[in-house]
Amino acid sequence: MRAAALLSLAAALAACAPRGGVTTAPAAPAGYDVVIENGRIVDGTGAAWYYGDLAIRGDRIAAIGPRGAFRTATAGTRIDATGHVVAPGFIDIQAQSYENLMLGDGRAISMVTQGITTAILGEGSTPAPVNPRVLATESDSVARALLSRFSGPHGFGDWLEFMVARGASQNVGSFLGNGTVRVYGKGTAMGPASPAELDTMRAMVRRAMEDGAFGIASALIYPPNTYASTEELIEVNRAAAPYGGLYITHMRSEGDKFLEAMDEAIRIGREAGVPVEIYHLKASGVRNWPKMPLAIAKIDSARAAGQDVQADMYLYPAGGNSFASCIPPKYAAEGKLLENLRNPALRATIVAEMHATDAGYENLCEIATPANVMVMGFRKEANKRFEGKRLAEIAEALGKDWAEVILDLNVDENAGLGEILFLMSEDNMRLQLRQPWMKFGTDAGSEDPATATSLTHPRTYGNFPRLFARYVRDQRVLTLEDAVRKASAAVATRLSLTDRGVLKVGLKADVVVFDPATIQDHATFERPHQLSTGVRDVLVNGTAVLRDGRHTGATPGQVVRGPGYRP
Repeated sequence: MRAAALLSLAAALAACAPRGGVTTAPAAPAGYDVVIENGRIVDGTGAAWYYGDLAIRGDRIAAIGPRGAFRTATAGTRIDATGHVVAPGFIDIQAQSYENLMLGDGRAISMVTQGITTAILGEGSTPAPVNPRVLATESDSVARALLSRFSGPHGFGDWLEFMVARGASQNVGSFLGNGTVRVYGKGTAMGPASPAELDTMRAMVRRAMEDGAFGIASALIYPPNTYASTEELIEVNRAAAPYGGLYITHMRSEGDKFLEAMDEAIRIGREAGVPVEIYHLKASGVRNWPKMPLAIAKIDSARAAGQDVQADMYLYPAGGNSFASCIPPKYAAEGKLLENLRNPALRATIVAEMHATDAGYENLCEIATPANVMVMGFRKEANKRFEGKRLAEIAEALGKDWAEVILDLNVDENAGLGEILFLMSEDNMRLQLRQPWMKFGTDAGSEDPATATSLTHPRTYGNFPRLFARYVRDQRVLTLEDAVRKASAAVATRLSLTDRGVLKVGLKADVVVFDPATIQDHATFERPHQLSTGVRDVLVNGTAVLRDGRHTGATPGQVVRGPGYRP
């Protein structure tokens, strides 16, 4: 985690009083704490919706019955869900809300307003566990002090508990980032891990799995993840296998080597003995769009042969990451990215590699083309004129080659810029949505529009409402019931979460109430800081965090853990 992110604090949001469809009375000693009445229940299993009522006691679903079943029961709160869907809370399999959970108010404004009740972290790297090698990558003393809390044999578990103890409106769990595994064992150097380094990595993985990690999560286009060989990834996943670990991966390529990268991911799972989940499945760049049916066929073929391979996606035709990711990752080895970018002797070589169509790394700026790369996150006043501009526009304004612009701006802004890359085909997205093994993740951190200052990806605010507005209601790509299943129960099953994900008596009361006729994302690439609408009420572990579309200030989130957890 960058020091800048660790040092920035999110502003607190004032608690909002309930209004509209909710009436509140003093809690009764008998009966229920909450009754949700007159809604269309979509229970998350894929079964057809039906009219019914749902009763909650404490943090659990106490009863489900037909309309009017609890009319005479005492209830602390009654929620009238007439005209609304009552569904299990959505589970974000690729959340990035580290800053909000570790330093901010924990309320996850842009996420709970989407109906997301559980955030799953971990892609590529995690702030825990920590050892001297991990701490050596952080130069800021305040950040080092925070991260040092998560050292020791249970550093991963300490980190999970830390986030929830601060107060979180969502449930929180995490994979173990493979970049952290590698740095923990080897540091930031390139090259194969020695037997002793691999032993350190395996031991660290076993401890994290016992602390509740869901498995290993790699992000293989980014350093230091990209330095890990296939064989190394197999070895660390073998350590997670006895604990029910899942290998989830941002593959080594989503572009020109897309299909080859899928083969690598499937091989890792097969040889390590773990299921495989592919993060944000996509075929990036126009020249690679025809590969998507072949990629789907690879997954179906593996599944037909008995191997558990699945995928997830976000609901936008553009990705987003660091503006430094288009630079060959070898120049970031041992923390020397900026030093290498400032070296005039290397400049011509780096630029030539960035223009090459096969330079041995995933250059999404070349695949997208500079006209389809939006740059954001400028801090220097002289550069703010470029906020939200395309790379091609910036290059023209500066009279420079686009690759040179990437080098210069990364140096000038201390490698702190972000980018949005317009890479995907809408036809492919609709094809992906129909697959029975598809799930959803935002790949975004939570933000508050009241305090946000720079551009971000609209998935931060709109991913799940977009699913129901665009692809269920407007385009009818999939049914309401299937969309709810893929947003809730399918993820819970994938993560072996047996206490939530469907509406069933005895399970945790993570519940979302939304209007299928009006649910809508409003965030755009140009104006992203706009909350979605139509999600009216959200309960996490039986406590309302959203009432009538407004945050209550409650932070009832709990830690969720993988099947290998050892209390």
